[in-house]
Amino acid sequence: MNGLKKRSFSLSGHRTSVALEEEFWVVLETEAKNTGRSLAGLIRSIDETRGSRALASALRIHALAVARTNI
Repeated sequence: MNGLKKRSFSLSGHRTSVALEEEFWVVLETEAKNTGRSLAGLIRSIDETRGSRALASALRIHALAVARTNI
């Protein structure tokens, strides 16, 4: 895998940055596009349901689940 790529978002009125490998961003961007949402909107919905898990971990797990269903 390549190095980490950092992106910044506003979540619950606060700016936050998340660093993920490019491969995870590609899956998340594709899902956002395919579901008619912005990447920020997708990230927001994952953030709202992640519980105590770190946001980066929740995004990776979500991307993995999406990739598995598309195999």
